[in-house]
Amino acid sequence: MVKHIILWTLNPELTETQKAEVKLGIKTGLEGLKGKVPGLLDVVVNIDGRLASSNCDVMLDSTLENEAALKAYATHPAHVEVADTKVRPYTVQRTCLDFEV
Repeated sequence: MVKHIILWTLNPELTETQKAEVKLGIKTGLEGLKGKVPGLLDVVVNIDGRLASSNCDVMLDSTLENEAALKAYATHPAHVEVADTKVRPYTVQRTCLDFEV
């Protein structure tokens, strides 16, 4: 199995209300991919409980069958749609860690 962890920082120009809406959109969009993208076993998007010591706003914690599934996930049309409409327009930084478990 492969873990795919992403941390995003939202655009600081967004208001707190906009940030809350964006976070919910990211969570709903990405968690909605489970069962739609082959090889995506689990997906959790953390948008709540952020402590002041944090330097990012949203975390994706996903598990895929293997590295081939991760590569297919990256280009799957449903994932690309969520990334292009819910994530990329509102984020200014992305950090990724992929590893085998």
